[in-house]
Amino acid sequence: MSYGPNPWRQTQWDARAAANFMAGGAGSGLVFVGAMLAAAGTAPVVWIACIGLGVALVGAGLTAVWFEIGRPLRAFNVIFNPGTSWMAREAMIAPLLFAVAFSLWATRTLFFAVLLALLALAFAYAQGRLLHAAKDIPAWHDGAVPPWIVATAIVEGLGLALTIGVWIAPAQGFAGRALGLALVLGVALRAALWFAYRRRVSASIVAGAARALDAAGRKLLLVGTVLPAVLALAAAATAEPGFARAALLAAAGALAWAGGWSVKFALVCRASFNRGFALAQLPVRGRR
Repeated sequence: MSYGPNPWRQTQWDARAAANFMAGGAGSGLVFVGAMLAAAGTAPVVWIACIGLGVALVGAGLTAVWFEIGRPLRAFNVIFNPGTSWMAREAMIAPLLFAVAFSLWATRTLFFAVLLALLALAFAYAQGRLLHAAKDIPAWHDGAVPPWIVATAIVEGLGLALTIGVWIAPAQGFAGRALGLALVLGVALRAALWFAYRRRVSASIVAGAARALDAAGRKLLLVGTVLPAVLALAAAATAEPGFARAALLAAAGALAWAGGWSVKFALVCRASFNRGFALAQLPVRGRR
């Protein structure tokens, strides 16, 4: 029997839905970091690459959700309820993000850089609220989810920026060491938010969700926090820029965003047990 009074793991949101939070979240974080690099006067080749890849990731995440819809041609109906639906708000922010990204590339002005950064944060926040709005999934419906989603989006953006930036423009004004130190602070904050979230939901989730979250938390601590921090600090301690520092920063960045992706996949696909049926009395055959 697939359904009953006991909680079971939802299957409506599968890996394609998780891909939206993974690719879209990392993409919005990368757009945010790219916009900040543009505002700081970093070499255009770096921030253009960051924003371009970030926009592509956001588009890929939304496309993955589109493929999940049973009737894809009705996907545009999502924008009709922005007042009540965080999915509608996410879908409406995306084209604004794309348009402002193009405007920043065309004009290179501080105004569009700041506006793009704000839109990127708004997109990540909408994703967090989208999970939080699922009242029947205890692992999602907690107030600590949106802050963690935003924090991990920024960390994933920093990680991707380091992964590509140190190779694109190692000597053209790319502040790799500064971003590496920012990554250290980011992964520490993300881990603190995650374990605070885990404590908050401990009383409301079932054993299967707890096992999934605990396994994801161990990966986040080792792969997404400790190793990136050690590598980034080792890069900061390197006396001269060169291949060694670039390799350390790139590895730190890759581990940081990979750790975030693994946790998001577990949160959406493995810890998504519902509350079950709240039946005070079950029917028994042969009794009145």
